[in-house]
Amino acid sequence: MNKKKDKQKAGKSDRQSSTKESEAVALASANSSKEREKLKRKYYESELSELQIELVKLQEWIKHAKLRVVVIFEGRDAAGKGGTIKRITETLNPRYCRVVALGVPTEREKTQWYFQRYAEHLPAAGEMVLFDRSWYNRAGVERVMGFCTEEEVQEFFRSCPEFERMLVRSGIILIKYWFSVSDEEQERRFQARIGDPTRHWKLSPMDLNARSKWVEYSRAKDDMFAHTDYKQAPWHVVPADDKRRARLNCIRHLLGMIPYKDLTPPPIALPPRQKEGDYVRPPITDQTFVPDYY
Repeated sequence: MNKKKDKQKAGKSDRQSSTKESEAVALASANSSKEREKLKRKYYESELSELQIELVKLQEWIKHAKLRVVVIFEGRDAAGKGGTIKRITETLNPRYCRVVALGVPTEREKTQWYFQRYAEHLPAAGEMVLFDRSWYNRAGVERVMGFCTEEEVQEFFRSCPEFERMLVRSGIILIKYWFSVSDEEQERRFQARIGDPTRHWKLSPMDLNARSKWVEYSRAKDDMFAHTDYKQAPWHVVPADDKRRARLNCIRHLLGMIPYKDLTPPPIALPPRQKEGDYVRPPITDQTFVPDYY
């Protein structure tokens, strides 16, 4: 009897030790982007090119299989969401891969069911929709900045999992990413935007105000994960202090989330141009040309 108890204790101890080791490995992996050197541009561009070819194959499969895909990108300001979305979409057909980045709700939208203005952008068959921020605004910026009541936040936490489960049951593939950036790296990126006139638009008064509410945003994110990280639609955290590594990791993970087949068509032969025959081109002087500035 004592031997049996000893074995059970030993087994429990081993499992606890294994769990601690797994947690330590996961933590080390999450912090590794801070310790490792940033990816070299040449390697990054080579890997990105390969992944973008695979994204084209994925898009063709989504069209062929009539899949409906929703990908949510959330995270702190300047965490790299927009840059990742740009790399995903730049080789894809905008007719089948759309980006949704909604602005401030109108007075009419404020009176609607909260999820209504997002639901109208959900994909049809053969489409993939990327949400650059989403209905999770309610659990983040709206809550921290006081744009909604605490009762509305709690209702969101009750409704959101059911809303997302409805999407999944309807056949939509729902993938959620949270881009995580350190305080130091966010400040560096903000300073870079301040000094770059082509990126001033990325730095709104809301972004600046959010810097002073770093801890409140952390608490809001933790609360959001506690209520909305579940089996049918889990959050996938992307360590994003290294932009290049974050982009590659996210794209590779996305490709792994949707099984697809290579539907690359056979080589294309360009047909000969039609002969002009009796066609006569109008005089060039009849047309208005853009000045030759360069």
